[in-house]
Amino acid sequence: MDVPIWQPSNDRIKNANITKYVEFLKSREKINLSDYESLHLWSIQNPEPFWKSIWEFCEIIGEFNPKNILTNKYKMPGATWFSDAKLNFAQNLLKRTDAAYAIIERGEHGQYKTLTYNQLYKKVAELSSSMKRIGVRKGDHIAGFMPNITETVIAMLATTSLGAVWSSCSPDFGLDGVIDRFGQIKPKMLFATNGYYYNGKLISTIDRVKSISKMLSELEYTVIIDYVNEIRENIPDKKIVYYSDFIDSNATEIAFEPTLFNDPLYIMFSSGTTGIPKCIVHGVGGTLLQHLKELILHTDLKRSDIIFYYTTCGWMMWNWMVSSLCVGATVVLYDGSPFYPNKEKLFDIIDNDNITIFGTSAKYISACEKGNLTPIKTHKLANLRTILSTGSPLSHESFDYVYQKIKRDLCLSSISGGTDIVSCFALGCPVLPVYRGELQCIGLGMNVSFYDDNSKDLVSVKGELVCKSPFPSMPTGFFNDPTDKKYHSAYFEKFNDVWAHGDYGEIIIHEKSNDTPFQRGVIIHGRSDAALNPGGVRIGTGEIYRQVEKLEEILESVVIGQDWDNDTRIVLFIKLRDHLTLTDELKQRIKQVIRNNESPKHVPNKIIQVKDIPKTISGKIVELAVKNTVNNKLVKNKDALTNPEALEYFKDLEELKY
Repeated sequence: MDVPIWQPSNDRIKNANITKYVEFLKSREKINLSDYESLHLWSIQNPEPFWKSIWEFCEIIGEFNPKNILTNKYKMPGATWFSDAKLNFAQNLLKRTDAAYAIIERGEHGQYKTLTYNQLYKKVAELSSSMKRIGVRKGDHIAGFMPNITETVIAMLATTSLGAVWSSCSPDFGLDGVIDRFGQIKPKMLFATNGYYYNGKLISTIDRVKSISKMLSELEYTVIIDYVNEIRENIPDKKIVYYSDFIDSNATEIAFEPTLFNDPLYIMFSSGTTGIPKCIVHGVGGTLLQHLKELILHTDLKRSDIIFYYTTCGWMMWNWMVSSLCVGATVVLYDGSPFYPNKEKLFDIIDNDNITIFGTSAKYISACEKGNLTPIKTHKLANLRTILSTGSPLSHESFDYVYQKIKRDLCLSSISGGTDIVSCFALGCPVLPVYRGELQCIGLGMNVSFYDDNSKDLVSVKGELVCKSPFPSMPTGFFNDPTDKKYHSAYFEKFNDVWAHGDYGEIIIHEKSNDTPFQRGVIIHGRSDAALNPGGVRIGTGEIYRQVEKLEEILESVVIGQDWDNDTRIVLFIKLRDHLTLTDELKQRIKQVIRNNESPKHVPNKIIQVKDIPKTISGKIVELAVKNTVNNKLVKNKDALTNPEALEYFKDLEELKY
């Protein structure tokens, strides 16, 4: 029997939001719920009362007709949620108006700024009034080319207060990457900074902002925030103004524009590593409802909490984190390198700001492990009770590292979803045990299974992650896709009327014992389109990464399938620590650890050292771009990569010619 690596205390279970929600539900629905799995089953079998209860328990400001919660309930796509409901996103995030901290902002260059909820309301009122004055209206597209700072949150809230639509990407995007995204949605207004800091360097964005402003034909105004003091440039362009000159400092109230539940809120972009990024439209109500379910019930976020996620404004975790304002919690923003000016930078922030919920990527945790960081000895982490991890599968060994070297008593929740749903399919639960290498549970209201190629449900067997029923945070569609052809092709072609997410994984069953409840954990083994298929045996890339990451010499790796002799052979590329060289002895150790812990089928046919491994702006390794390069196929839209030059290491390698 598997033994949990952590279990919640009785007090933690008693005081959890989800425990209070179950009592709320029992009083309303007169149902008997014995554990999380019975709650989950009820939530997917009774979608209308479940999502109605989320709206009411999370105290969303708005109105809806209880008879119109879900129409066309068995169609996907085609189902419609809360068809006549009205609400305003920003109004819900600004409902707390006292002197408690809403935002704490930190930058790697030493910037520290705080904003209370009443101050945040005033700042949004000033900007919203100014935007309304220049003609921004409901449905207009507003873009942010912004770092993760307070003004980005203010700009998003001002935009959504008017019923306009927000899109953003981080300032480390190159010009082509920005135009590939914003050029499709044709924003009316652009917010940008004059520069940003990363890894001790000052990077000016003024020239890119000028070029973007010229290239976006429908753009009427560009507002520049003076984020970098060292750069102040007078720009002789009437359509480019500085933030301080633009805002209406006399405004004190916000006229929140009512929007329908399915009106657009965000336009988000796919990574764009296989072509022009898809413009994914997310609705107002679905986003808010799903975020609050995940933050309040699955993350146990309370008003007294201080939440942090290491993210940029080009990653959906930024949107997810900012929704914490609706709960009345304090959001900590950080812009810069997580390892500058010292490797412990983020752990310093946890201590300095008394962070209770800390979110990051699996790659960051792995880097801390490789860097031999031991925060359990060097930091207090007194209030930290939850760590969230996403971006890629969190290895079993990283679970061990967190509990042995960071903190023993906390809930480590690996979460998995994506930009496509601006939320999660599988994630954490504060009242459930944590098992090594597993996501604790499938999200409430999410009818998730893993399919084989014949649409058969699999348990404890690897398959394709699917969702068999509609859920509110499904995209309302893709922008510029009037017949939904691209939308249908992206998610519904593989399995008829079932959402295929593109992840490869499995459900793990833990039977009930005296100490633990019945539990269905989830393991994600990687992207299904990157899965390896040597000799017809399907292998998830995460299975190989898990073994490779055990070796101290290896910093990062990427594994792909090379077309070879009418089959596929596995090729593993590794980036070693400085001054190390791949030797025959190290190759044999890599193969041995994979063979011993997985199977002979998992052992790479080739192991090759490279100087760097290409990643997206949000830090995800791009297996498909490497695979296409090795197989002499075109890699589109390299500007979506933070280090596109790294792809050169994979071209015409002699080792791959025999």
